[in-house]
Amino acid sequence: MSDSTPFEMRLVHLDLKGAPPKVSYLSKVFPLFRALGANGLLIEYEDMFPYEGPLRLLRARFSYSPAEVKEILHLAGLHQLEVVPLVQTFGHMEFVLKHSAFAHLREVAAFPNTLNPHEAESLALVSAMIDQVLQQHPGARWLHIGCDEVYYLGEGEASRQWLQQEQNSKAKLCLSHMRAVASHVLAQHPHVTPLVWDDMLRDMPEDQLTASGVPQLVEPVLWDYTADLDVHGKVLLMQKYRQCGFRRLWAASAFKGATGPSQALTPVEHHLRNHERWLQVAAGGPVGSLQGIVLTGWQRHDHFSVLCELLPVGVPSLAACLQSLLHGGFTEDVKQRVENILGVSGLETAGPVSEGAGSFPGSDILSLVTHFSLHLRSSVDALLERNRYVTGWFSSYHRSRKLIHPIMVQHIRPEALSLLAQWGALLQQLEAALQLAFYPDAVEEWLEENVHPSMRRLQGLLQDLDEAAAPRPPPSGPGWDSRQDP
Repeated sequence: MSDSTPFEMRLVHLDLKGAPPKVSYLSKVFPLFRALGANGLLIEYEDMFPYEGPLRLLRARFSYSPAEVKEILHLAGLHQLEVVPLVQTFGHMEFVLKHSAFAHLREVAAFPNTLNPHEAESLALVSAMIDQVLQQHPGARWLHIGCDEVYYLGEGEASRQWLQQEQNSKAKLCLSHMRAVASHVLAQHPHVTPLVWDDMLRDMPEDQLTASGVPQLVEPVLWDYTADLDVHGKVLLMQKYRQCGFRRLWAASAFKGATGPSQALTPVEHHLRNHERWLQVAAGGPVGSLQGIVLTGWQRHDHFSVLCELLPVGVPSLAACLQSLLHGGFTEDVKQRVENILGVSGLETAGPVSEGAGSFPGSDILSLVTHFSLHLRSSVDALLERNRYVTGWFSSYHRSRKLIHPIMVQHIRPEALSLLAQWGALLQQLEAALQLAFYPDAVEEWLEENVHPSMRRLQGLLQDLDEAAAPRPPPSGPGWDSRQDP
C-alpha cells in the first residue's frame, strides 16, 4: 500500500442499524475498499445479526442469516479485510432494551438507551450476545464492546442508592461494568482483545483509571469527527491514556454520518479536514502510538433516529479520506488517484459530488440521490410558492374551497403534470437502484423521508385542480359576493 501512513490498521465502519447493504452489494464494494487502502472492517451489526434462542427477538425483519454472515466474512477475507465485530454492551442499547422482554434491564425505566449495570442479568445478556457474535467470527483478534455515550448512567434507582455510599462514583460504576464485560471476553475468548469507545474515559482521573484495572483489559478508541479537531488536546489525551496503563490506542475519524442526523449528501471537505487533523495527531505522539484508525460511517445517530447518508453516497468521501491517510494528505496527485479509482471526472470536495459522475458500485445511487436532494423540493417549491398563476389564482384559500378561474387550469396543469412525470421517471430509476443495494424497509424509509413528501405536494395540487375544475354550482357566501354579477 504505502509506507507513509502512521496507521497500521485502517478499518471501514459499517453501521448496520440503518440501511444495511445486501450481501450482493458488499461483494462489490469490498474490493473497492481494499483498492482505496482499507485493510479491515468494523461491523456494527446491531439488529442485523442472526441471534438465536432467547435473543432471536433482537433480529430485524431483514437481518442477515448465519450463511450470509459467513459469506460476508468470506468476501472480506478474499480482499484482505480483517473483520472486527462490534457489540454494544452498555450505552446505545436501544435495539435490545426497546423490547418488553428486556425493558426491566434499563438503567432508567423510561429510556431504552442504557443498561442497568447493577443487575446480574444485564451482564448475562451482553455476555450471551458477545458469545453468539464471536462464535460466528472464528479467528477474530478484536471485539469492539461499544461503551460510548452511556446516557443517564447513575440516574436509575439502584444507582442512586449505590452512589450514596462513600467512595462510589459514576466513573467507578462505569469502569466496573467495562471491566466485567471485558473480563468475560478475555476469559471465554482469550485470543480476542476488547476495544471501547473512549468518551466515557476522557475526563476520569488518572489514578482512578489506573487503579481500575481496565487499562490492562481493553484498548480505547479515541473518537472525534470534527473538522477542527483539537490536535494538541488529543496528543495530551493519548499521553494520559498511556500513563494510565493502556498499552495500545486507536483513533476514530468519520467519512460520513457525523454532520447531521438527517444529512443526505456527504460534505467531503469536512471529512477530509477531520482526517488531516488525525494525521497531525499521529505525528504529534510517539511513533506507533495509534495502532489503527476506524473510519466511521454512521447510518443513524441512534436506533430511533432517521437515516443519514447512504453508504454509496459516502463512497467518494471514504475514498478521499482513505487515500489521504495512506499518502499523508490530500494532494493533487492523491485527488487524481481517487478520481481514477472511482471513475469520476472531477471530485468535488467543497460542494456536492457531480451528479453524473462515477463508475464505482452504487455510483448511480449517488447520482440520483444528489439530483433529488438538490432539485426535487426546490422545483416543487418554485411551482407552488413562486409560480404567479398558482400564487395569484390558486392559493391555499382557493384550493380549500375548490375555486379557480377556468382558464388558469390551462396555465397550471401542464407544468404540474410535466414536473410530476419528470420526477416520477427519475423516482422509478432511483427505486430500482436502491432495491439492488438495500432491503425493502430501507428503500421505503429513505423515499418516505426524502422524496414522497414533495411528490405528494405535486399530486395534491393536481387533485385540487381537477376538483376545482369539475362542474359545480357557483360559489356563494361572504367573501365572494363582490365577484358575482350584479
